[in-house]
Amino acid sequence: MKPTSIEEIPEDFRLKAYHYDLPEELIAYYPSPKREESRLLVLHRQSKKIEHRKRFSEIVEYLRPGDLLVLNDTRVFPARLLGRKESGGRVEILLLRLPEAGKPVPALYRGKKLFPGYRVIFSERLSGRVLSKDPDGKIEILLEGPDDLLSALKEVGKVPLPPYIKRDPQAEDLFRYQTVYARKNGSVAAPTAGFHFSEALLAKLEAQGVRLAFITLHVGYGTFSPVKTPDIRDHRIHEEYVEIPEETVIAVEETKKHGRRVIAVGTTTVRALEWGALSGKLEPRSGWCDLYIYPGFEFRVISSMVTNFHLPGSSLLILVSAFAGRKLILSAYQEAIRRRYRFFSYGDAMFIL
Repeated sequence: MKPTSIEEIPEDFRLKAYHYDLPEELIAYYPSPKREESRLLVLHRQSKKIEHRKRFSEIVEYLRPGDLLVLNDTRVFPARLLGRKESGGRVEILLLRLPEAGKPVPALYRGKKLFPGYRVIFSERLSGRVLSKDPDGKIEILLEGPDDLLSALKEVGKVPLPPYIKRDPQAEDLFRYQTVYARKNGSVAAPTAGFHFSEALLAKLEAQGVRLAFITLHVGYGTFSPVKTPDIRDHRIHEEYVEIPEETVIAVEETKKHGRRVIAVGTTTVRALEWGALSGKLEPRSGWCDLYIYPGFEFRVISSMVTNFHLPGSSLLILVSAFAGRKLILSAYQEAIRRRYRFFSYGDAMFIL
C-alpha cells in the first residue's frame, strides 16, 4: 500500500533525507589548475573509514594490477547558442540532444518569447525554426544550416556549463569541461568524475597493470533536474542514450573471473553498466536508458566507484547512497565540508571502495 504521509515513508526513501547544507563558497566555479591535482576523499564501505589525499593522482595507491577502470567516452558538444529573432529580440537556446540535419531537436530557451513558426538566427551559416512548444516552455527546433551541423555549432556554440556555475563560459572550459578521453559527441553535460584523469595518469595506471574499458552514455540536461517527489521512488529519470560495446563486456567478465575489481568512473558509467546487466548478466547493448538507481537496488557489475560530490536531493546523490549507504555518504559529505573540499562538476573527487 502506498504511504499516505511523509511519516509513513521509510527514511531511505524520503527526499528530505538527502538534503545537506553546503556553504556557497565550496561550489567550484573553476577547475583545479591541473586535472590530477584536485583532492581525493577515499571512502571504505565496509570499515566506514575515511581517508583524505591531497591529490587525486594518489589514487594509484589504491589500484591493483588486473583492476578494470570503466570510463564514459561521451563528448560534450557546444549546445548553448546565442541568437536573435528576426524581429531583433535576443534568445539563448540550449539544445538537449545532438542535432541531425533535417530532424527537429528538443531545446530549452531563455529570453524573448518564442512560438511555433518563429525563426532564430545564430550566424550566417546557422539558423533555426521553432516547430512546437509545450506548456513547460520546452521547444522543438529545426536547425537549418550545413549538412554537418556540428561544424556550425563549433563556430558559434558555447560550452553548456551547469546552472550552478554562475559565470559565462570561458576559453578554458572548451577543454576542461571535457574528459581527456572524450570521443563520441552527444552530451549536454559532462561525465565529471572523469575530469580528474590526465593522459599521463591514465598511462601510469596502465603501466602498473590497470586495464581500461569504455562505455558511452550521452548525458542529458535531466542530470540537473532535482528530485521533487517527497517519496524518491516516485521520481522518473530522463532517458539517455547508451552504448555498451562487446569488448567492454568481455573485459568485465575477465576481470570478475580473476577476482579483480570493476571500477566505474562516474555515476553515468554505473548506470550504463547496471542497465546492461538488468537481465542478470552484462550484455552488449545500445538504446535509451532510464534506469533510476535508489536504495535497495541490486548492483550486479561494479565493485567500486570514482565520483564527485553531488547536489543535495539529486538523483546522483541518491545513486551513490544506494551503493554505499545514505548515512555513510552523508557523513562523508559532512567531513568533506568540514575539510573544505570543493563540490560539484569542477570540484574534488571521492573514491568509494
